[in-house]
Amino acid sequence: MKSSVAKALFNSYTYSEYKKIVSDLLSEGKSTGNEQSEDLLHYSTLNETRLKRLDKTITVPEEVSAKLKALEKEYIWLVIAEGWCGDAAQILPILNKMALESNKIDLKIVFRDSNDELMNQFLTNGARAIPKLLIINKELGKVCKHWGPRPQGATDLIKNYKEQFGIVDEEAKTQLQLWYLHDKGLSVQNEIVEIMYSIKECVCL
Repeated sequence: MKSSVAKALFNSYTYSEYKKIVSDLLSEGKSTGNEQSEDLLHYSTLNETRLKRLDKTITVPEEVSAKLKALEKEYIWLVIAEGWCGDAAQILPILNKMALESNKIDLKIVFRDSNDELMNQFLTNGARAIPKLLIINKELGKVCKHWGPRPQGATDLIKNYKEQFGIVDEEAKTQLQLWYLHDKGLSVQNEIVEIMYSIKECVCL
């Protein structure tokens, strides 16, 4: 296993542990990560509410559940995230529900700003975009595939908005949240299940 992945796994958290860290920091008036600001604190507060809501409302369709239960190999889903990230708040509850459907998936979460070496191996168009899901073959200890930071529909929405208006502003973020609301987590689930069944070999990244 590459040292950056092994180090991240050693310092990783379960979903419930991740939520507690975010919540405890908020109680101190702080957000996760190296940078502290009123905006990040505001986003973190919104995201905590979002996580609680999605934990109650996200469901896994039977066809997705069946495919997850039928996985032959064991995997670790290692997610790079931060509490202030809106996309992470939308996606982590989905990944948690999916992982709970299968005894072959172990979900772990690490904070981006505490794992520079790992994050820099999985940039998106040169950016440290999160969340980023690394799919690790547990037996081999190797990263097979990675996914993120958004499902394709959400990626297209932001890309088109930026092309039209030149920026990603609060209106763009509002449209993105509405997209997630209407999608109900289905795009994330379908894309990741497709990836899980497309894995032929693992690459050591």
